[in-house]
Amino acid sequence: MLIPCFGCESRFCPDEYFCACHDYNRGTDLVAWTCPQCGNRDELRVFPGELGFGYSRHGRLDICDRVRVPGLRRRRQDLRLDISLDEKVWRVLTRLPGLAGTR
Repeated sequence: MLIPCFGCESRFCPDEYFCACHDYNRGTDLVAWTCPQCGNRDELRVFPGELGFGYSRHGRLDICDRVRVPGLRRRRQDLRLDISLDEKVWRVLTRLPGLAGTR
C-alpha cells in the first residue's frame, strides 16, 4: 500500500506518509501534511479506511479525491489526532497559538 503526493506523484509507505503529518486542527478536523520529496503541503481528513483530499472553502474541506487505506482508524483526543493502522499509531498534535515549534 502506497499513498501518493498529489504535487509530485511520489508514493510513500504508510509510516513515511503519516510521519510527515503535522498540525491537527480539531475545529476543522484537518491534518496538515508536507511531502518529504517536494515540500508540497496538503490538508487532508482521516476517515476510517481512507484519506480525503480537497480544497478548503468557506471554512470546510471540499473532498475531491479519496485514497483507500484498508484498516486505517482514527481517534480524536483533546489536543491531537491518533491515526492507527495495524499495530502502528501516529500522533498528530494540535498546534497551539503562541507555542510554535514545540511538540
